[in-house]
Amino acid sequence: MEGFHLLDWLVLGAFFLGLIGIIVWVSRMKEDTSADYFLAGRDATWIAIGASIFASNIGSEHLVGLAGAGASSGMAMAHWEMHGWMILVLGWLFVPFYARSGVFTMPEFLERRYNSASRSLLSIISLVSYVLTKVAVTVYAGGVVFKEVFGIETIWGIDFFWFGAIGLVIITGIYTVIGGMKSVLYTSVLQTPILLIGSITIVVIGLVKVGGWGELEAICRTNLTEHGDSMLGLIRSPKDPEFPWTGVILGSAIIGFWYWCTDQYIVQRVLSGRDQTQSRRGTIFGAYLKLLPVFIFLIPGMIAFALNQKGLLDLTDSDAAFPLLVSELLPIGLKGVVVGGLLAALMSSLASLFNSSAALFTVDFYKKFRPESTEKHLVYVGRVATVVIVALGIAWIPVMKGIGKVLYEYLQDVQSLLAPGIASVFLLGVFWKRATPKAGFAGLATGFVLGMVRLAFNVFADSVPEDTWYHSIWVAPNWLHYEIVLFGLCLIVIFVVSYFTERVDETKLVGVTYYSSTPEQRAATRASYNKWDVINSLIIISVIIAFYIYFWK
Repeated sequence: MEGFHLLDWLVLGAFFLGLIGIIVWVSRMKEDTSADYFLAGRDATWIAIGASIFASNIGSEHLVGLAGAGASSGMAMAHWEMHGWMILVLGWLFVPFYARSGVFTMPEFLERRYNSASRSLLSIISLVSYVLTKVAVTVYAGGVVFKEVFGIETIWGIDFFWFGAIGLVIITGIYTVIGGMKSVLYTSVLQTPILLIGSITIVVIGLVKVGGWGELEAICRTNLTEHGDSMLGLIRSPKDPEFPWTGVILGSAIIGFWYWCTDQYIVQRVLSGRDQTQSRRGTIFGAYLKLLPVFIFLIPGMIAFALNQKGLLDLTDSDAAFPLLVSELLPIGLKGVVVGGLLAALMSSLASLFNSSAALFTVDFYKKFRPESTEKHLVYVGRVATVVIVALGIAWIPVMKGIGKVLYEYLQDVQSLLAPGIASVFLLGVFWKRATPKAGFAGLATGFVLGMVRLAFNVFADSVPEDTWYHSIWVAPNWLHYEIVLFGLCLIVIFVVSYFTERVDETKLVGVTYYSSTPEQRAATRASYNKWDVINSLIIISVIIAFYIYFWK
């Protein structure tokens, strides 16, 4: 790669030697360390919880996708990132509820609130989401990073993208087998600061090279959509084909609610808190950190666009914006470190996915049908399941690329088809005790089936005749409008089915509906926060409001 000097290679090598050292050190720990880790997690403080929320959220979709979104559409995708207020909803509303209910996993909540069928369906939806989003997005991002960072187009006539993508999977497989999930925990301590320092450096150097914030703003404001909206504007015309304000406001909130308040990947961090006070403060700290990605990932994408407009950067693919900036802007030495952190972060995301998918399949499916299976056999089945899921994710990448969306936009598009059913079932399950077991399953199934039908039509959109009724229903609607209608339909299904099916005994709902708490529990919640928790929450909301005011149009 042009500009990748010997010092960068040496620094990159030293970085990976450091990672290998950590992995070897962790792998030699006693076998009870992993068990101790999960148990000790229930004594986490607010700093650990907040940092973990942020580290868990920052993945390849930010390192590659969010910068790509900034380069292609400016501030349009910032709505999804400015959901610090939704993390506050988790802290203030759901932390007390989860603490009282004693629930440790989200599928477990659905089983207790509705029935085992709902739990199994949520597990299926989770596995499908792994294939369509986490596996495909992470592996795709790895291919992009390898190709852009090392500047190789083809090897033996094959696009180097695929060598990078498959190589990432193989390296991560070895990384996970040797060090296990404990290595992910320890290596993230090394990765996160490096990525933050590198990203901030890119913003500073990029702004200097483009001519300052005023120049960046001028370039982005002169790049108008067909409806007269600039790249710098958050609120766009209701006729905008991708980001109409009529869909963005509620549509991003539905995804935000599903992700921040009901997704096991995030909620598990909060459940590890020592008490309600530590868990809530962890979400407040996490909300503060969540304000950063727009500035350290999305704005660099806009800088890449501006430099390309000025002829100072050759940006042919929006998703290549961040790795291209790393290779072109960072000084010798720091470039090697950030590239190492970038690749390590991708491997960390994939390693976490390997573990999650294996556990989900073996515990929620295989073990139910083969309860007599030994632990050794279950580990084997989990590894096979992981290989299958990764293979499906890789097979989906050409389809994902064919849809023609920027990585981050693709991710939110698919999540907009998965979130409505889950969000509606949790929302009514928690706040409406009249929701019946069959209604919960019906709402979840409705959202999933209609979401996957839309996705199938998206894949074959070019071959669907425009003058057909199914084109007007499944293809023509804006993705955000479709998401909102699907969410409303799921709510209606739950309401209607609840009135025609048998209610569950109210004694079984104690602890799993919000208003079933005792006076003592409510008093404990009131005693778990002070004025500073309220003040910090208001500061976060004020920053978000100020951000919206500045970038409104």
